[in-house]
Amino acid sequence: MPRIAMIDPETAAPEVKKVIAEHLAQGYRLTNEKLTLLHNPVAFDALEATSYRLDRELQRLIGQQAADFFEYAISLENDCAVCSTYFANLLKKRGISFEDFAFSPREQLLIDYGRAMAKDPKHVSDVLFVRMKAEFTDEEIIVITAMGYFMLANNYFNDWMQVDPSPYVSPAAETGKKG
Repeated sequence: MPRIAMIDPETAAPEVKKVIAEHLAQGYRLTNEKLTLLHNPVAFDALEATSYRLDRELQRLIGQQAADFFEYAISLENDCAVCSTYFANLLKKRGISFEDFAFSPREQLLIDYGRAMAKDPKHVSDVLFVRMKAEFTDEEIIVITAMGYFMLANNYFNDWMQVDPSPYVSPAAETGKKG
């Protein structure tokens, strides 16, 4: 059971409705995590909107698939039901089985780095970091690491708030109305 109820987009305050409209206009969807964060638009912006901007930058630098593998590895290692479910569904839609996929050496390195970040957020081994430095530029490592930080923040937020990992279904969708 969630510790904090999600906001209702239909009855939300005008400033929250504005944030929702802007988010949806960018092509994103509402999730249980977002509807929990939207109790405060500044908190939403800090965790969600900023992580989306950073994720786009990460994808620009290393590619979407590599970024998704990295973020999924963090969520799996951190055992976050919400983010793990999200990425499992995302990869499934692309026909990718994370357990059986033949990762490139670069993708495997990102997975190893993500798992290490989640396993011990205060320490990544020097050996692993040397491998990262051999494969990625300083800029890429900064963006990868910052995105890892945001994934951990999302994971911890979801766990602390006990956000329901099932997909959000809008009340309009449940009643047959256009969502």
